Order: sequence, then structure tokens, then C-alpha cells
Amino acid sequence: MSDAVQAQIDTIEAEMARTQKNKATNFHLGQLKAKLAKLRSELLNGPGGKSAGSKDAGRGFDVTKSGDTRVGLVGFPSVGKSTLLTTLTGTRSEAAAYEFTTLTCIPGTMNYKGARIQVLDLPGIIEGASDGKGRGRQVISTARTCNLILIVLDAGKPLTHKKIIEQELFSFGIRINQTEPNVKVTKKESGGIDYQEMTPQTKGMNTDVCRVVLKEFKISCAQVILREDVTVDQFIDVIEGNRSYIPGLYVFNKIDSLTIEEMDILDQMPNYVPISSQHEWNLEELMEEIWDRTNMIRIYTKPKGQMPDYDEPVILHSEGNPSVEEFCNRIHRSLMDQFSHAWVWGKSAKHQPQRCGKEHRLTDEDVVSIVKKAG
Repeated sequence: MSDAVQAQIDTIEAEMARTQKNKATNFHLGQLKAKLAKLRSELLNGPGGKSAGSKDAGRGFDVTKSGDTRVGLVGFPSVGKSTLLTTLTGTRSEAAAYEFTTLTCIPGTMNYKGARIQVLDLPGIIEGASDGKGRGRQVISTARTCNLILIVLDAGKPLTHKKIIEQELFSFGIRINQTEPNVKVTKKESGGIDYQEMTPQTKGMNTDVCRVVLKEFKISCAQVILREDVTVDQFIDVIEGNRSYIPGLYVFNKIDSLTIEEMDILDQMPNYVPISSQHEWNLEELMEEIWDRTNMIRIYTKPKGQMPDYDEPVILHSEGNPSVEEFCNRIHRSLMDQFSHAWVWGKSAKHQPQRCGKEHRLTDEDVVSIVKKAG
């Protein structure tokens, strides 16, 4: 069954490669992309796509989530992932000069700015990993559970490895350094397709493409609202509804083998950090990038009549500034039932201290003292 589906995928990909991309072929390409997405979903999750056969579809490694955030090391065999894990966390992961040294997921924990960060050394993936080659589905399934993916690359090898890994992650529904499209698709019982564009579409979407994509997914009645300029692939992602939008960082290891001129070329790439895990070069910048991209902030607690606890901050994840209510829920869900107000010291306070309610927005390294209701 899987061989037949893979053969259909190969046929469609070959046809897409032959088809020129222009306004006249947008409709045909949209139809092919919709068929391709359905077949890939069927290949990963069994007949019926995302709703069927999911119990056995590429289960990840059984690793208990611990700490304040989870970071996964993904890359080809022998790029230095195991050495990097050992350097960052002190956890021993077998490293050798031959490929496929790591055959299972090795977890480790590092402490940075008071946060406990779980780092997963995943087995090396190969081309075709999303189709199940080389335990690829298990590797990528585990990567979906991470707050940040470090794509480890050998700085001395071609950048084609970067493209291959990106494609494997994309095929498995992981969108690196992308945000969820601002598109709303609401299914209806009748009324046909109501297509609305809130902003001009310049990347291939239009009424006809929308209809043919929805038809491929057996949706005949729906309201579609596009609030941003999106591609056909992004529109399909919204319909599928099972994509993971995860920040990624390209870690170029073994920079000790590069010349200054080669380093200058690498420096033109976005979202990258050059390191040498063996010589422990530039690891501080890597740690700082991990901190920034996982959107962690530290909030210190202050019990009544005591000094603030600067040793064990409460770590919160937020792209914006988290509220006092989020801080309380992070400590314990029942705390808000007894909440009266909070005293806040730090950058978010207009004066030191400031009496605040649950809606007050906190910033990094604020000190908070919670006052419970009387009685």
C-alpha cells in the first residue's frame, strides 16, 4: 500500500517539476499540491489521512519531557550532535568517527540563566526520512514536541544538506521559522464556497485555486477569509490543520576546519550560529540564541517579609509579556482562587514596588510577591 502511495507522490512531484510556474498554471499546480498533501498525509497516517491510523504513524521516541523548555538536535549522521550534547549538558552520548553512532534518543539537561533546558540528541536523519527511512519518522515525530529545533550541520560539507533536512521536516508537517497563516476556513452545511480576500493575493491564491484545493479535500461548502498574502502551500496547511510551527536555528559545527573567506560566506546566512563543539568555541552565543528564540523570561518570587529568591526563578514562555495571572498559574492552578493582588518590583513597575492586579504585564527579571485574600 505504502509503495503505491509513494509511486503516486513521485509521479505528482515529477509533473510539478515539469510544469512552468506562471499565472496560467496556478490552477493546475494548486490541484497537484492539494493531491500531494493528501497523499503524504495518507502515507504518514494510513488511509484516511490525519484521522486514521495515527496510533502507529511514526511514533516518536519515548522520552519524558522535563525542565522549562525542550530543544532537539537534528542533522545528518556524524555532524557532531553527540559531542555538542556532551559539551552543553555533560550527558555522555557515544561519539565516534563512523556514521549512525547514536541509534536512539539521548536526553540531557543544561542550566542557563536559572532555566533547566532539556536537550535531545536525536539519531542522524537521511534523505527520505519522512518516508520512514533510517528511523526518520521517529526522529521527526520527536522533533515536533520540541520548543526549538537546532539543525546541526557540518560547516565543511555542502549546503545541500541544509536543503534536504528542511525538505524532510517540511514533508512531515514541521514549518521552521514560520508563523501560522492568518487564514480562516469555516466549514458550512450549505451555501457553497464564500471566498474573501482582506488583502491582495500575489503568491498564487485566487477563487479558482481555492475551490479546486477545497474540492480535493472534499469540502464543498465553506467560508474562506484570507487576512494576509499566502501561498497555496500555506492555504493547504490551514486546511490540514496539523502543522507544527517551530523556531529553528542552523548550527554550523566544526568551524575550526574553515578559512576566514568561507566564514564570511556563512555569515550571510540568516538564523545561524557557527560553533566548534570539540573546541567549545562560540557556545555562549549559541546558549544566548536558544534563550532568545524560546521566548523565556525569568520572574523571581518574594515571600512576604523575606528576600527574593534569585536562585530558582519561575520561567515563563511568551512572545509578548506574560501577565501576573500566567505567573500564578505557572506556580499552581489554585493560586488564582485566593489571589488578592501582587507587589511587583522591576522594569514593568511604574514605581518600586507597584501594587498590581492579575492583568499586569511582567518583564524579564521582575520580582513578584503574591498577596492572598484575607480569611
